[in-house]
Amino acid sequence: MIGRMACRIPILLFLTLPLFSQPLLENEYVRVVKATDQPHHKGQLHEHKMNRVMIYLQPGTQDIKYQDGHTVNLSWKAGEVKWSPASGMHTSEVTSDATVNIIELELKNPGDPAKKVNTPLDPLKVDPTDYKLEFENPQVRVTRVHIGAHKKAPEHEHVLNRVVVYLTDQHGSMTTPDGKTDTAQHHAGEVSWGGPVKHREENLMDKPFEAVVVEFK
Repeated sequence: MIGRMACRIPILLFLTLPLFSQPLLENEYVRVVKATDQPHHKGQLHEHKMNRVMIYLQPGTQDIKYQDGHTVNLSWKAGEVKWSPASGMHTSEVTSDATVNIIELELKNPGDPAKKVNTPLDPLKVDPTDYKLEFENPQVRVTRVHIGAHKKAPEHEHVLNRVVVYLTDQHGSMTTPDGKTDTAQHHAGEVSWGGPVKHREENLMDKPFEAVVVEFK
């Protein structure tokens, strides 16, 4: 099955995607893939022409070897987020002993300096207990949300388009200022796309909910 699929994929993809990649979402802002790297398997020579946000679903370590001879040694915890700038030709190998799944967000646009989060209902301002800033740069703002079991998050506003990467299962409700309530369910490792919105959230589960939110400038 893998062999037959590989025959139909243009050769160009082998220069930009890991060997085992599952497309999850793509639009004018971003391409999101789930890469599965097997331990102690050296990948093909490839390059990344776009800056990326990397969310690691399991802990691990990796060696990245570039054509110019230098090597980068990476390590991460489960759920950790890293910034990965565009890079030249290299190979990569997971040096830890378990399979690693990585959600990779490839950023298509350079970012708009005029796009800033200046709303008084910024979740980082109104709910700093549940929303934490991971990092911010000219292209993205990345936050981590952690809402306890059956906890309600206060009304807040998302002013930028965003991708949500679910680190745990999710079953929650979202209520907009007009009183309309919607519910959503996702499994750990899934992603969703969202636009600007103002709402309140509630975790309907008996366990905490955690996700990474990547906003696009």
